[in-house]
Amino acid sequence: METLESLVERLAAAVPGAEVKILPNPSPAQQPSLLVDVAHAVAVARFLREDAACRFDYASNVTGVDWLDQVVKEKVRTTRMVEGVERVFEETKEHVEPGYLEVVYHLYSMELGHGPLVLRQRTADRGAGARVASLTPVWRSCEFQEREVFDLFGVYFEGHPDLRRILMWDGFTGHPMRRDYVEPDDYEYEPTPHDQVLEKARRHYPAAGGKPREGQG
Repeated sequence: METLESLVERLAAAVPGAEVKILPNPSPAQQPSLLVDVAHAVAVARFLREDAACRFDYASNVTGVDWLDQVVKEKVRTTRMVEGVERVFEETKEHVEPGYLEVVYHLYSMELGHGPLVLRQRTADRGAGARVASLTPVWRSCEFQEREVFDLFGVYFEGHPDLRRILMWDGFTGHPMRRDYVEPDDYEYEPTPHDQVLEKARRHYPAAGGKPREGQG
């Protein structure tokens, strides 16, 4: 497989306006990935599938990552006049980088026998802007896995043919794989509560010793 640097250059020529960056990976695997902007994600995906040197014809895995707001500290130098003399001071300033959600695709070429190529999309934020482009129209194997990411992380996939919950039920509130998700302490469906679950159940069913009342279990 060609280098990512070469691939990014060819993508820039083939998909005008696309913002594709190489993200290093500091983990032991040291496998870098490509970050693509949402607006051009489908066009980039089609190139990766159809280009003769790429032929990434199989998306084996789609998953989500939740990045919370992050406080970043940085040291800055300022100059101030002290008793008529200009002096340099070093200060630590903090700012908050807003969080986002990330969708990660692992791509392989069954035809050419190479991969994986790791492709990422990022949402604008963790709220109303938690949207990316669905790549199901390019790789059908993404359909159920994008539904999982929608269900568990709350990422909305623009252009998905059947976007609805796949693991949780329709009336479920929230997205349980988000890092700030708070699980409810109502275990009315737990038939044999024990340990921490029992302690929580007791708060809801004190008269029953922590067991669901008749007709609720």
